Amino acid sequence: MSGPAAGTIAELAPARRRVAAGWLHGSAALRWGTLITIAVLWEVAARWSGNNGLVAPPTAILRALVTQILPDGQIRAALIVAVVEITAAYAIAVAGGFLIGVAVGWTRLGRNSLFPIVLFFYAIPQVAFLPLFVLGFGIGPAAKIAFGCSHGIFPVIVNTIAGMRNINPQYVSAARCMGISRAGIVRHVIFPHITGSFFAGLRLSMTMTMLGVILAELYVSTAGIGYFTRQFADTFDPAPLFALISVLTAIAIAMNAMVRLAERHWLRWKG
Repeated sequence: MSGPAAGTIAELAPARRRVAAGWLHGSAALRWGTLITIAVLWEVAARWSGNNGLVAPPTAILRALVTQILPDGQIRAALIVAVVEITAAYAIAVAGGFLIGVAVGWTRLGRNSLFPIVLFFYAIPQVAFLPLFVLGFGIGPAAKIAFGCSHGIFPVIVNTIAGMRNINPQYVSAARCMGISRAGIVRHVIFPHITGSFFAGLRLSMTMTMLGVILAELYVSTAGIGYFTRQFADTFDPAPLFALISVLTAIAIAMNAMVRLAERHWLRWKG
């Protein structure tokens, strides 16, 4: 393209970047302003109510984080173990969910016959099966990883199948005519077309996997995050309890940020 049209597009590009940068800065300012407002209102409400045994003010939570949570070697070790358990459960859930989703969504027969079964098991509250996980895997990390995986695998399966529904069958047929193997079709045809739906499942799966691991920690753990959470709750000490929850929240935000970075990497070809 040349001439006045090319010059107009070249002039619009910096303007679009400036608009996007201004929008991002405005969003960040609104986000931080909302968080600061909530913290101030929380502080005022907690001190005005006078019931610090129920809800600790943010300043007390920050003090507990610095003086009780972070300096405690046992809590730090429990947090590291929890991160390892969440990572292992998430990796198994993503790999297993993708393979099952592709297998079920590969044909119309699989989607019509097996997908309702997947949705049936997805609708069952997984916490009802926690005693079975304890009986099968014991009270160690294996039970927590398996329970977290049982929470995280279904969003990946469902979103993978949903993405495969939108693939044009002619693309798959053309790839077969060119002699591409099934693995090549999955890599070069299917995966690029389901990335949006797939990564939406990954983000939801991360949250659900962490939920499953923390639930198992609460009911099964004898020395992990669940143990310290129950200890702080039983002693009516909300400040370190909220501080520990804040650390878990920070871990969840960091893990979701890594998923978003991976999503941007795989979706960069869309522009």
